[in-house]
Amino acid sequence: MSLSLARAVADAVLYEGYLLYPYRASSQKNQARWQFGILGPPGAAASGSGEEADMFADCLLAPGPQADVEIHLRFLQLQSRTAEKTDDDGRFTAVDELSVGAARWLSWDEAVEREITLGPFTVAGLGEREAVLPVEVPGGEDTEELHDASGRLAGRLVRRRRPLHAEVRLAAASAPGGLVRLRVGVANSAANTTANGTAGAAADRGRQDAIAESFIGTHLLLSLQDADFMSLLEPPPAARAAAAACGQHRCWPVLAGPEGQSDVVLVSPIILYDHPAVAPESSVALYDSTEIDEILTLRVLTLTEEEKAEARATDPRAAAIIDRCEAMSPEELQQLHGILRNPHAMDIPSMDTPETRPSDAGAAAWWTPEAEALVQPHLDAVLINGIPVARGSRVRVNPSRRADAQDLFFAGQTGRVTNVHFDVDGSTHVGLVLDQDPAADLHEGYGRSFYYSPDELEPLGPDGKEGMP
Repeated sequence: MSLSLARAVADAVLYEGYLLYPYRASSQKNQARWQFGILGPPGAAASGSGEEADMFADCLLAPGPQADVEIHLRFLQLQSRTAEKTDDDGRFTAVDELSVGAARWLSWDEAVEREITLGPFTVAGLGEREAVLPVEVPGGEDTEELHDASGRLAGRLVRRRRPLHAEVRLAAASAPGGLVRLRVGVANSAANTTANGTAGAAADRGRQDAIAESFIGTHLLLSLQDADFMSLLEPPPAARAAAAACGQHRCWPVLAGPEGQSDVVLVSPIILYDHPAVAPESSVALYDSTEIDEILTLRVLTLTEEEKAEARATDPRAAAIIDRCEAMSPEELQQLHGILRNPHAMDIPSMDTPETRPSDAGAAAWWTPEAEALVQPHLDAVLINGIPVARGSRVRVNPSRRADAQDLFFAGQTGRVTNVHFDVDGSTHVGLVLDQDPAADLHEGYGRSFYYSPDELEPLGPDGKEGMP
């Protein structure tokens, strides 16, 4: 068992949305932070001051006789940083911004990484009745003194953390086929101090109190010994019924680590596929894994010196982003442009092998202008359930379990095929416009289509019924 690759992805989940470009406290998008994995104190969601208090997920595993599970609870603890200047009488006054020489600091909310390991627990010893495991995270206060060039105490930074309280709940039940359904959950168990928020300043105070007592970016890494997790996205045929019976609330479990590893699961507050990985070209933690690193890096380099100074004063992590981007070599910047990876690397030779080098006699190039000329998306067709589907065919959309959220919104809707594409990797993509879309004609006129794989489409007849279009 190795958690190294899983931890790299888990760290990206942990800091997703922590601080967004342009990485300044004054930026509107950084006024409302902490978007994912928030477990608020009880009552906060009902009062409108915070998030729900709990999350849970069912995992499916095939146990051996000595099977056990270890739980790694990972989250951020809010750390409020207050800048205070030194008064003439030696006392301190809180300020929004403090400058000492060329250095600047803003009053700002930072965060501290936390990881709590529980177990291992013997799978055979777990029952359907939940085991409740208390989690206590101490609060604290740290002070950093700031001196000017003459050595005079010019101010200080005070960092405060509130104590956090939670319960991890663990239970197991038998599932068909000799499998075990493992349920693991986390619930914030803090005292209800934020349920009575009212309008105006009191409501703002309630929201600040709630996030200070919340678990932020909460997720779990589960690791097994003498057992294997089953994928809930693509379970083997014998486990499909058991997988369908699994439930989740505010999180989603995926197999973690490299392809082929089945003893680690990441219970993530962000929807992921099995075996997610951080691209090796991604060398800077930009805290926005949904964005393109190249675009963000180039944007950072276009910031003015004043904007960079404010970002550095906002958070040490923002300062590290700017420093790292400014230090990137031309070769590193070029690397961010991306790379073409062959998704069928196990099926065909690598482009680096002698068999596929263009200079080799008889070798077939992966793309040629002549081959492209044979591709006619407006005329090409693909067989679906034995029926040829081409431009003008009518189909019903049945997104697969690996579909994204937008695809799932259109489940069951009907549409008209606009084109059929065959890509260089051997995959087929069917473009269509939806009958229920009032802007379908406009989209088609501009060449915009929704794309699905053939196995996600059901051919329909002209009357909208299943059959030959």
